[in-house]
Amino acid sequence: MSLRTLLLRMTVGLAVIAPVVVDPPSASTDVNTIRLGDWPSYNRTLAGDRFSPLRQIDRTNVGTLQQVCAYSLPQAISLQTGPLVVDGTLFFTTDEGSFAIDAATCQERWKSIRPLAKGSFARVNRGFAYLDGRLFRGTQDGYVMALSAETGKTLWEVRLDVAGPGVTVPMAPIAADGKVFIGNAGGDQVGVTGHVYAVSADTGAVVWRFDVVPDAPSVRATWQLPSGYPLSGGGLWTSFAYDETNDVLYVPAGNPAPGFDMELRQGDNLYTNSIIAINAKTGRLIAHHQLVKRDNHDWDVSAAPVLITTAAGRQIVASANKDGLLSVLDRSRLTTGRFVATATGAPEKDLNGGLPLLFAVPTTRRENVDAPLSREHATRFCPGIAGGTEWNGPAFHPQLNTLYVGAVDWCARASLTAKDAPVPAPGETWFGNRESMLHVVDDWSTARGRLTAFDADTGAERWRFEAPKPILAGVTATAGGLLFAADLAGNVYAVDAANGATLWQGSTGQPIGGGIVSYSVGGRQRIAVASGVSNPIWPSPAKVSGVIVYGTR
Repeated sequence: MSLRTLLLRMTVGLAVIAPVVVDPPSASTDVNTIRLGDWPSYNRTLAGDRFSPLRQIDRTNVGTLQQVCAYSLPQAISLQTGPLVVDGTLFFTTDEGSFAIDAATCQERWKSIRPLAKGSFARVNRGFAYLDGRLFRGTQDGYVMALSAETGKTLWEVRLDVAGPGVTVPMAPIAADGKVFIGNAGGDQVGVTGHVYAVSADTGAVVWRFDVVPDAPSVRATWQLPSGYPLSGGGLWTSFAYDETNDVLYVPAGNPAPGFDMELRQGDNLYTNSIIAINAKTGRLIAHHQLVKRDNHDWDVSAAPVLITTAAGRQIVASANKDGLLSVLDRSRLTTGRFVATATGAPEKDLNGGLPLLFAVPTTRRENVDAPLSREHATRFCPGIAGGTEWNGPAFHPQLNTLYVGAVDWCARASLTAKDAPVPAPGETWFGNRESMLHVVDDWSTARGRLTAFDADTGAERWRFEAPKPILAGVTATAGGLLFAADLAGNVYAVDAANGATLWQGSTGQPIGGGIVSYSVGGRQRIAVASGVSNPIWPSPAKVSGVIVYGTR
């Protein structure tokens, strides 16, 4: 059934509709701000666990899932949005549009279109943040906006102070404590570096700014560039995670540029490819851990991390990265509330050892991971430029103490430009390789997907699911013992969260790379999928993009 078909017939003859049942909230659920049937943030909780406490849909009835309704966009785009659901309304974004639909029927409630003077290459926006009746988002031309959740009316619009050639804001922000936390992308463009912002939810005024590459001697010393070469990198591509109790923001920072040519940027290139812990009140650096060092494969730390307390009582931050690893860090030193951070000035030296690595385990095939690229011949490496894991990070099931990661199994080969090749103009893409980025990857027929479950305390692999095409979509666990995922072949999966057995499979008919969310409306649990990725990097582009909602009979 196509996305353009709106299925409004509901199953009849049921004398009683079972109530939506929920498990008690997990330790990572911000219970003061979430109605249990809602999905009010990109990863549901500010801690980012992508776990729904709903269990009306479970192992016994998930096989009866069927499409309930759908909302189609007028044209196919690269739909990577993570839908939000608040009090019966589903909200999502495109690069130019903001949308609200009825979460039960998919009927449009409002839409707001903000045309761009110049369309972006990827045509991407990953979604809203929500706080107190307002929605917040970034734009492809460097703005942050607030809209009324009720009407879609623009409440304010503020241009970031780094907006300019190559600067975009595709990430879904998060909002808490009267602030919106957001950052700019574009770190693959000449002269663009990443910046994290806290802006006032009321006015958009900047409360603080943290520079991923700060103007501090100790940091700049880690960038050894040829004379005249611009500092570039550290873009912010996707959501952050927020520890409300200790007021710590965890930020995944992207790669240095040029992405493949580390000879032109000797050193560690801090704080790119890092998980950065920031004092959310002051914007001051607390600690960092660089997960990908001396990067020459464009292996960003670009997916949202998750903050959890494991069954053994460990307080961790888990990050699934483009290098094909699930990296788990110990954040216990940052949860005491005793760290020191002042309100102004350049970042201080890190809290030494504040985020030690507990373990790192593969999420996909890894080959030639340490092989430097050559100027004479192409080098093959896995994962390729597509990841690993792209913009959707791990999910966590607290009752099973299990982390789940969707991944790409697709390799690439590349060679470097000549040493004296001219630097592109400011704002232009700068990877440092000879080949067109569309001709670096292996043949599409070789691309596969993986969905892997890991013990959150040890990293031991519990099960693995192989998909016919890459898994980029959000992975969502539920208290019904289920895990929902989707791939670029258009398949939607419900698998047993305990053992990976497939319990239901559907198809949207379009490649899927957006969010999958679980919510309740009218006493019924629903699953919504953002479907339809049309992007030159991913072959077999979508013909239709939109949101599809599923429910059980």
